Amino acid sequence: MNGILPLWKERGMTSHDCVFKLRKILKTKKVGHTGTLDPGVEGVLPICIGQATRIAEYLTDAGKTYEAVVSIGRTTTTEDAEGETVEQNTDFKSFTREEILHALQTLTGEIEQTPPMFSAVKVNGKRLYEYARAGQTVERPTRKITIYELELLDDAQTFEGEEVTFSIRIKCSKGTYIRTLAVQIGEALGCPAHMHELVRTASGTFTKDNCFTLAEIAEMMEAGEQEKFLLPVEYALSDYPYVEITEDIEKQIFNGQVLPMHTLLTEHDKIVYGVEGRAFAVYIAHPTKSGQMKPDKMFPEIN
Repeated sequence: MNGILPLWKERGMTSHDCVFKLRKILKTKKVGHTGTLDPGVEGVLPICIGQATRIAEYLTDAGKTYEAVVSIGRTTTTEDAEGETVEQNTDFKSFTREEILHALQTLTGEIEQTPPMFSAVKVNGKRLYEYARAGQTVERPTRKITIYELELLDDAQTFEGEEVTFSIRIKCSKGTYIRTLAVQIGEALGCPAHMHELVRTASGTFTKDNCFTLAEIAEMMEAGEQEKFLLPVEYALSDYPYVEITEDIEKQIFNGQVLPMHTLLTEHDKIVYGVEGRAFAVYIAHPTKSGQMKPDKMFPEIN
């Protein structure tokens, strides 16, 4: 069994829980997820099966789309609704639509974020959440991430109350913490804030419309209908140019040799070589040999 399984992760489960359950449902050990989703978050989580685990990093690196509810009024230890209150402002608040749109605009593009203490980022060999659970605070590395789009989903012209909430849609690069973004939005508005709810609606080329729940997958497996939920590796590689393998380079490609740079690699970071539409190898620019390219991933067992 090889391919990509577009899973809809339900709330209350870790990404590892999903992998554990799928290994039992699919009766295979070679199962890997493509980026952690917190237990309190539901959404798109592509799962790589068999030889497709080789491209898990591509899916992890792909851009993501989220829909979140931002709550203005208090910050928490975890930066989401599950944490303990750190700072609270109970004053009556009133924001115009223009004020919120301006705050979102200031956080669109390349910005800096400091990962929350309750996160899986490693510092000195330990996960930040391990320090947090021990009551320790350590210096965290600031990172640059990109917010491609930040859209206000609510139609109201005025947002008022002791606690003000509004919904946003975020298209962002890998490594973005939406919890931290909610806090940053609050800072731009001059108030403490946290992320109240979060759903991941897309991951790379995978959307909610592609996805199946664990229960649906188990039911289809029982019926012998795995072709309904298992997508080919090519689906996950569809963002990259495809090049049909010709007779003159067939031997070199099949042997995974270094080749002269293809012109497509001047515009794209990867190209896919295949036979009759089936992917065989992914080539990238050679890191040390100018004008050359090398295979980054190969899938001979799938073809």
